[in-house]
Amino acid sequence: MTTHNPSPSHSPWTGMVPVDDTALAVTDTGGTGVPVLYLNGQFATQGYWRQVLADLGAGWRHITYDERARGRKSGRSADYSFEAAVRDVDAVLAARGVQRAVIVGWSYGAVVAAHWTNRNPERTIGTVLVDGAFPHDWLDEAIEQRIRKLFRRMRFLAPLLRPTGLMPRMSAAQQAESNIELGRLSRERELGPVLDAITVPVRYVVASGRSLGSKGDEQERIRTSLDAVTVRNPNIKVHAKVASNHGAILKKDFATVAQAVREVAALDSADR
Repeated sequence: MTTHNPSPSHSPWTGMVPVDDTALAVTDTGGTGVPVLYLNGQFATQGYWRQVLADLGAGWRHITYDERARGRKSGRSADYSFEAAVRDVDAVLAARGVQRAVIVGWSYGAVVAAHWTNRNPERTIGTVLVDGAFPHDWLDEAIEQRIRKLFRRMRFLAPLLRPTGLMPRMSAAQQAESNIELGRLSRERELGPVLDAITVPVRYVVASGRSLGSKGDEQERIRTSLDAVTVRNPNIKVHAKVASNHGAILKKDFATVAQAVREVAALDSADR
């Protein structure tokens, strides 16, 4: 496999990367392959990428991490904002000595990936956005209240799930605010210009059906916003629309996600 001027060889490494007032649990498989950085769903962990990593194999350098207060080890923080999540991408890449990487983001991580890619084209080999980063005005007052109610209900599960790493060490209010901030950042007037300005290859892998908290065809209507994006920006294409839903896409369609990674890396190789 072509290595795209990779970062210097590293041995496999697992540890904590300091950033701001906290530290993030990071795993780096090392090697001389193309670096791929994976950005998790909003409250998910790096373990969700396991099958994607296995499909791509050892010829790639895989870097995964748990965001602030996610997983079992990443520390709590006074800042769970979207901008903090973008800063964390820089911190992880710098700590691992990576100059250029393929960026892969799912759900919330897709929006982080889109913003980071737009700001850092010279450092992005290509980007894969997995069922996220759809510019659509889905947030209104009723949905805000629905989000707050959902997380208030889920707080009773926290004592059971937090020791397993399946629920973040954030309060219900903090989780709700993070989700609402995502809705605001996903509005067409906010996210549309970010996507329009991207100059590197981007491939979407789009799920089908509903996601947690959505109703009816709400999620499918959100996904249709991608049609206008691909018309406006030729760098952005849909790699595939798959049958699995939002929550199951990394488990059931990992091979499709892995193939999208191969596609954007190959495009970079062809340009060099």
